[in-house]
Amino acid sequence: MSESALPPQARWALTSLALSMLMPSLDTSIANAGLPTLAAAFDATFQQVQWIVLAYLLAVTTLIVSVGRLGDGIGRRRLLLIGIGIFTSASLCCALAPGLGWLIGARAVQGLGAAIMFALTIALVADAVPKARAGSAMGLLATMSATGTSLGPSLGGLLIANVGWPSIFVLNVPLGLLNAWLVYRYLPADRPAKSAVAFDCLGTVVLVLTLAAYALAMTLDGYTLMLLLISLCGAGVFVGVEMKAKAPLIRLSLFADPRLSSSLALTFLVTTVMMTTLVVGPFYLSRGLGLGSTVVGLALSVGPLLAACGGVPAGRLVDRFGARRVVPGALLGLAGGCALLALLPTRFGLAAYLLPMAVIASSYAMFQAANNTGLMSTVSQAQRGVVSALLGLARNLGLITGAAVMGAVFAFATGDPTQAPAEVIGSGLHCTFGVAAALMVMALIVSRTRITCGSEPARESVVSVNTKVD
Repeated sequence: MSESALPPQARWALTSLALSMLMPSLDTSIANAGLPTLAAAFDATFQQVQWIVLAYLLAVTTLIVSVGRLGDGIGRRRLLLIGIGIFTSASLCCALAPGLGWLIGARAVQGLGAAIMFALTIALVADAVPKARAGSAMGLLATMSATGTSLGPSLGGLLIANVGWPSIFVLNVPLGLLNAWLVYRYLPADRPAKSAVAFDCLGTVVLVLTLAAYALAMTLDGYTLMLLLISLCGAGVFVGVEMKAKAPLIRLSLFADPRLSSSLALTFLVTTVMMTTLVVGPFYLSRGLGLGSTVVGLALSVGPLLAACGGVPAGRLVDRFGARRVVPGALLGLAGGCALLALLPTRFGLAAYLLPMAVIASSYAMFQAANNTGLMSTVSQAQRGVVSALLGLARNLGLITGAAVMGAVFAFATGDPTQAPAEVIGSGLHCTFGVAAALMVMALIVSRTRITCGSEPARESVVSVNTKVD
């Protein structure tokens, strides 16, 4: 996006939103690089220090919808400032944690702040920039998300090696203070509901417990079936609670709109496939191709780097051609990239991995910008927070599902990926990305709902009718 096309107020407001997306994205992955160091520092096992990552991800996943709904009621800018404060304070507590339990608890609180920032950043784009520049703004936020996720491991490793593990959390303190000032100074104050909005406490509790059960089912061995059954029952209870609630956390009528339901389904499917690249890639590059750790790290950074660089150009494509045209093209690119990974012989070496990854990464950048812009442009002012949060929820559930389910597909195809020979790892890659390509074909079918559901004004009127202020 050309910054000169925006007035200074909008430019700085967009900068604040970019930081609000970058910070929680960075902390999604920055702690991974420090797990061995943290295990040694706290004399803990790998399974124990793994909860430093899981506590953050679980908090974001379970709370993101609730805080999005709360923002619609009390004001999104006000709640974003609170979220930045929580995130920054919890980051300092992480750095000062005297023990592993304290660190895990502080990471969970940090996840609450991250949930607020993820939920409200996209919703506030309409308040920060003109509607004609919304696609480019969404592309910038997609760039920040990809940059944070890709930069986390390398930055974390650099800080830990030269400064010490607390530095990966202290980094958020100056960034958080700067971000809070930018939001307070430049982001326009949105108007909360004129009358007090009742908060659906029962629905919130049921949803949090349901999502926690699902997330734990994807991450805890031995309890998967039981937790999946609990999450399924919880989903049924949640639907019943929301149907009777006077001020539901999520208006079920929202899902009658094909634009929303298809966008959420597509986000879930696409992020499931994107997590597959992070799960399978390291094993294939190191054991399948026999590359050293330095080359593996560089190869793994190619995809996120291209996604980061492609975010703004993708947003410009959306501004020019519209989301309805860009989304199917992006999904086709994702399906093609996965098919290449499934079909190209391993004897072609690193090029047979990097070329498909370039296609997947650039297509993902286009999908993010188009899908988010197309959905948020049709959502009423009163429901932007909760719809933005639903997008974040679909993304996180896709990441968790991709890590667990697609990782299980890869493990099934290879036996034990840590011990399997190179040729078995290669066949496992082909099998796993064959499944991923099938998921993207399914996504293309789902996207047909978006294209055939009528004109833009008609869709907007449906959303408006179904999302009146409580």
